[in-house]
Amino acid sequence: MENYLMSVSVPVISIIVYWVINLIKHTFNHNEKLKRWIPLLAASFGVVIGIVAYYVAPNLGLGNNVLVAAVIGGASGLSATGAHQVMKQMSAQNGEANKK
Repeated sequence: MENYLMSVSVPVISIIVYWVINLIKHTFNHNEKLKRWIPLLAASFGVVIGIVAYYVAPNLGLGNNVLVAAVIGGASGLSATGAHQVMKQMSAQNGEANKK
């Protein structure tokens, strides 16, 4: 059961970070200066969520100590940024294919 919770907790952190970052982007009207800091913000939010999850729900299996939970959370936050870029690139390629 613990392996299942570990495999679910990483995507859940990524989804939460993804939507928080999108909310921040929409709040600041897609400010160009803010876009430079999005990966750092995503990693920071992931670290915070990983640490909070470690203390609130230690049975999620985010690691044996706080440092491992922070690293897993940070990596999950960065994966949210990567997922956004993949979707953005795919939609750009799709748009180019439709124009031809």
